[in-house]
Amino acid sequence: MTSHIARLVCRIAAVGLVTLGLTGCGINAVPTQDEQVKAAWSQVQNEYQRRADLIPNLVNTVKGYAKQEQTVLTAVTEARAHATQTQLTLPADVLSNPQAFHNFEESQANLSGALGRLLAVSERYPDLKSNQNFLALQSQLEGTENRIAVARKDYIDAVQVYNTTLRTIPSRWIAAIFYPDAKPRETFTTSEKNQSAPSVQF
Repeated sequence: MTSHIARLVCRIAAVGLVTLGLTGCGINAVPTQDEQVKAAWSQVQNEYQRRADLIPNLVNTVKGYAKQEQTVLTAVTEARAHATQTQLTLPADVLSNPQAFHNFEESQANLSGALGRLLAVSERYPDLKSNQNFLALQSQLEGTENRIAVARKDYIDAVQVYNTTLRTIPSRWIAAIFYPDAKPRETFTTSEKNQSAPSVQF
């Protein structure tokens, strides 16, 4: 009876040591960091959606003062529609699919450019620049652009940690054994010009 208890204690201790060893060697790093990347990506999408939601009110406000700027207004509306459609049709593997990720990034950059042109147009309309609704939208847009920049940075940082885990030893070996489907994640690569927020200062 005593030897049976001793064997049981030894087995429990062995299982505990193996579990502790696996935990210490970073076996959970890949799924933990993958979840952090997904959470950061969700925040990026949330902030871009917030911006997209502000645009119709901004366009309508500008339209009330600058109807003759139809080309710019149309460009913003079309860029928003394209960015929204791209976001709605993202494949499940977007984070490890370079083409899909690039398409998303490009559609958002195009929207940023069109939005920047729309805000530049308002310079020619003093009444618009002093409109309370426009000023409120301008402030919300500025805040959203700042949140987008923070969300993108958080995503880039999470991807860097995750991709490093997948590419360095010994975590690379652990990933190959326990998480063979784990793939490096895509990150933002646009130029500095495209990464900068549209100017909303008047």
